[in-house]
Amino acid sequence: MTQSSALITLAETLAAHQGVTHYAISMRALKKGDFFKKLMAGGDCRTATATRVLHWFDQNWADDLEWPRHIERPSKKEIAA
Repeated sequence: MTQSSALITLAETLAAHQGVTHYAISMRALKKGDFFKKLMAGGDCRTATATRVLHWFDQNWADDLEWPRHIERPSKKEIAA
């Protein structure tokens, strides 16, 4: 799985759980709503942006929602270290 597809999966999963769109998730994470739309259209992002978004998901993930098993969670990695 690519980094972009992992971020899209996280956005779609959290958005569906919260009953919002990926636009709303993008606004919360980056203060701009088109981030995931661009990724879904085949666009890319800087590594620093992807890392920031991944950490945002880690910190803001719903407690009652299972993190997708095929995507490594940053906090799990830090605990193991």
